[in-house]
Amino acid sequence: MKPEFANQHEPLPGRVGHVAAIESLTLDGRRYFFGFDHRSDLVVSPLVDDPDAMAAFAAEHLRQSDGPHDPAYWAALVAEAVDGSALVDRDSEREFTTEGLRTELPDPDSHLLYLLDAVTDLDEDTGLPADLQQACERLGFAGPDDDDFADSVDDCLEAVLAEGPLGRPDEWTVVRGYLGSAIGALPGNWGLLFGPLAEGLARSR
Repeated sequence: MKPEFANQHEPLPGRVGHVAAIESLTLDGRRYFFGFDHRSDLVVSPLVDDPDAMAAFAAEHLRQSDGPHDPAYWAALVAEAVDGSALVDRDSEREFTTEGLRTELPDPDSHLLYLLDAVTDLDEDTGLPADLQQACERLGFAGPDDDDFADSVDDCLEAVLAEGPLGRPDEWTVVRGYLGSAIGALPGNWGLLFGPLAEGLARSR
């Protein structure tokens, strides 16, 4: 394992020392690895496209329940993340393209929506717009401070995809407000790689 791998990627702010597993996804056919704290439903690393670099990063910044481990230990977990995932049942759910991000809204209850939530860890106190809360109240949906808010976003997305933003303005306010805030809060290279979502949001207006 090359020593320079250990410092090749900066950790995400405030997400060092988590007990985490290794997950992966593909974007435009290229595989990226990332640390994931299943107990907190939280992404705890940048996206790393080199297996050795991911193992070195995990050895430096992540833990298992029995403590830290060396890169060789993490390399085995990185290899397992290629073939399987504890987050999705089908590989197709963790395969993305820049063109798809750029041109389409996420599907309701999709892995993409789940990742956005897990990466950004948004709540009412971290920049969600006031009109989103007001739209939720008019619709009778759970607001950003409710544990069921993700279900509200899913319901709003279903309505917008079925009838369009103009046909469901309050639902669109929720979708636009949530996705816009999530895209703006993507940390590290998650923002660079998933930033095209903003174009898909703009095209749907």
